[in-house]
Amino acid sequence: MKNFLKEFKAFALKGNVMNLAVGVIIGSAFQGIVTSLTDNILSPIIGLFTRQNFDSLQLDIFGITLKYGAFITAIINFIIMAFVVFLLVKGMNKILSFDERKVKAEVKPTEKECPFCMTKIHINATRCPHCTSQLESITVNDRGCEKSP
Repeated sequence: MKNFLKEFKAFALKGNVMNLAVGVIIGSAFQGIVTSLTDNILSPIIGLFTRQNFDSLQLDIFGITLKYGAFITAIINFIIMAFVVFLLVKGMNKILSFDERKVKAEVKPTEKECPFCMTKIHINATRCPHCTSQLESITVNDRGCEKSP
């Protein structure tokens, strides 16, 4: 039983589980805000066109009440939530890709390849330590070494 409790504690306190829990809590709080926006602001504005409370729109068919106004409100809630999540993910991806591009831009080559023996040598070397070839006429570009014309 002690091992089971230790395993459960290790699982429950992992970073991913805690991040998920925080995300669910914040998401449910945000859902309340979006629901309030839809119910208290957007539905009455749409209700201006239907001349009644939009949420109370319903259709009676064979003794069954279809509350299509509430369903449309739920669709509006979903679209708003999906749009906000899309913007958040897009923003996070942009921030992460900016950091990656910055790191790639800052990295300068420290090695080059000897064109004679194809071993890697220091970027400032003028002679290959492996085959002792003279490298003074070699220039470095993004793809490696090339002979100067």
